Amino acid sequence: MRLRDAGREDFAAILALNADSVEVLSPLSPQRLEALHREAAYHKVIDIDGAIAAFLLAFREGAEYDSPNYLWFAERYPAFLYIDRIVVDAAHRGSGLGAALYDDIAAFAARSRIPWLTCEFDIEPPNAASARFHARSGFEELGTQELYGGKKRVSLQAKAIASFMR
Repeated sequence: MRLRDAGREDFAAILALNADSVEVLSPLSPQRLEALHREAAYHKVIDIDGAIAAFLLAFREGAEYDSPNYLWFAERYPAFLYIDRIVVDAAHRGSGLGAALYDDIAAFAARSRIPWLTCEFDIEPPNAASARFHARSGFEELGTQELYGGKKRVSLQAKAIASFMR
């Protein structure tokens, strides 16, 4: 297992992973991925034997990003790191790859003196696996919001970066 920065050579694999989990993520085109990659403060992959098994994409405050969930945090926090999406290949779920990415991004936030990790997950329709994962990872709900005319409801979550907050 190798955790490393994502590069354009990884885009095909990232798009395939995103497509496999699109029911709990927003769709991603090659053009959109290119734009998000340019704006990202953190974009890493986990490579296992030459294949991308997971990725995580996150943004700092002040990014040129139009996600309503990102904008919710931008209205409330002067400094944060927003986890836009994390995907682990179905064959590797439950093997600790998600936790490895979250540990790495928390360390990145601490080194960068970013006080909050933020994210969201679906509560309507429910994403129970994500709810359990984020609870285990120390995230707490700050609020909820409806999207797409009420077709989706998300739980807006945050975790204080303790090493920075002391």
